[in-house]
Amino acid sequence: MSKRHNAIFDDVLKDLPAPATPDRGGARFLKRTNALSESGEREEKVLRWVDPARCVMWSRHNRAYDLLTEENCRDLIDSLKAQGQQEFPAIVRKLPVGQDGEYEVICGARRHFAVTWLRANNYPQFRYLIEVRDLTDEEAFRLADIENRDRADLSDYERACDYLQALGAYYGGKQKTMAARLEVSEAWLSRYLHLARLPKAIIDAWPRITEIRELHARQIRVMLQDGEDKVLAEAERIAAEQGKARAGQGGYVAVPKVLSRLKAAVYGSAPKAGKPSGITVQKRGNRIRFEFPASIGEAELRSALDDYLSGRAGK
Repeated sequence: MSKRHNAIFDDVLKDLPAPATPDRGGARFLKRTNALSESGEREEKVLRWVDPARCVMWSRHNRAYDLLTEENCRDLIDSLKAQGQQEFPAIVRKLPVGQDGEYEVICGARRHFAVTWLRANNYPQFRYLIEVRDLTDEEAFRLADIENRDRADLSDYERACDYLQALGAYYGGKQKTMAARLEVSEAWLSRYLHLARLPKAIIDAWPRITEIRELHARQIRVMLQDGEDKVLAEAERIAAEQGKARAGQGGYVAVPKVLSRLKAAVYGSAPKAGKPSGITVQKRGNRIRFEFPASIGEAELRSALDDYLSGRAGK
């Protein structure tokens, strides 16, 4: 976590008191961020080891728990096995009596999945390490966002949908207020909100929601402006093919091909092989150089640039 993110993390937690006394399942650990109080003394927190079955995901958790698998959590599972226990606590809230669980997980879905998987696969000694906090929903949202913002295993689309829901739930639909609370630019936030607002047909045209990136939304936004009906019609055809692939009938349409077909639906087919457009792309160290004739058409130039960007996004 970056220093800037640590500062935001501390801002969310600064006014929250630690539990007064530990229970028998508790143990005293230094605060994860090692923040210092004004007096210069370290603040201690009470952590607890619990059965993960006592914890449920917060309904507004920004990670799609049902997409977690042994495969995409393998690195964490192996790390826990090597360490013999969970090192960093999940942040949870206490649930009222009568709920489905005892604790509500704000940050720590992958840790919850990994510990649960280990307990079900010959490692019953593993328990889930939690830190109980008294958080409002808005504080919980900001804390979860900071915890996961830099993590590559949380998809752009999951993050975007979380932002769109929070915009109405906590900030009255005011992007400026939300951007200030998250300490991001309005332009940056706007790009993610646009991703979350893409039509369902576009989302269904992707092989998996985890493969939809903010860059793709920027490309599709231009296509929709130039020919929305054509883009949506082609997206529905691609979505039907992806649906068959999910049912085990054939392969998926890869992301670069999805973008190519959507673009062709609006601007027509790209120039055929053997008829070069005159565009060359050269990589020199950390720089990319494009060369093209001054007479090239806008649609052809845009198509070539989109092809290049799509190829990078698909890697």
